[in-house]
Amino acid sequence: MSEASVEAQKQLDRIVALGYPDVADMTAAAFRSLATPIINALSKSDLGSNILLVPTRELVSPESLIARTSINRMAGFTTMPPRDIASFMPQDGFEPPEGPFYIVVDPHTGTKYTNREPDIARKLVESDGRLPLTLEEGLAIATQHPDWLVHKNGFNLLGSRSNDGRVPSIWLSQNAPRLGSVWPTSRHTWLGNAFCMARLGVSLFHYQ
Repeated sequence: MSEASVEAQKQLDRIVALGYPDVADMTAAAFRSLATPIINALSKSDLGSNILLVPTRELVSPESLIARTSINRMAGFTTMPPRDIASFMPQDGFEPPEGPFYIVVDPHTGTKYTNREPDIARKLVESDGRLPLTLEEGLAIATQHPDWLVHKNGFNLLGSRSNDGRVPSIWLSQNAPRLGSVWPTSRHTWLGNAFCMARLGVSLFHYQ
């Protein structure tokens, strides 16, 4: 096993413990089996541990996941209705790879891009050769690394957008993770603009 596959297995264990199989309406064993191909692929990689194991929205709906995050037993929350959350779709070029699970490589909350309007930040992120994170990927950060919200900052998820132009955001509110949204022309000193270096599905590993 590689460092990456060990980390992915650890993240899988966490989301199973948080009840993701119930959200997907399947048994824990069946849910785990869907992640086996990507974990096996990672066992032959040298990606390291700075990765995220992300389930696609076809497997678990994003509107049901913020409540399964927590910081010091304070459950995550949102004031947005489920239909509103579901409207934040990945933008062209930032769609997830095929499969129920995929890997995000070198995720970051984007502290370099704080106090930037989302539309401007997206251009900066892309010009630096990085990929803006999507709603699903931001929820994975809040689930696997809630301490990043405490020690770094909240973040916009520029890879997703609703029909009215808003982008989803996650930040610390009332000592708990909160899912909200911002307009593309809004600036916030406490919100970075999260990014990664790559998204990989099983078929995208070169040895597959």
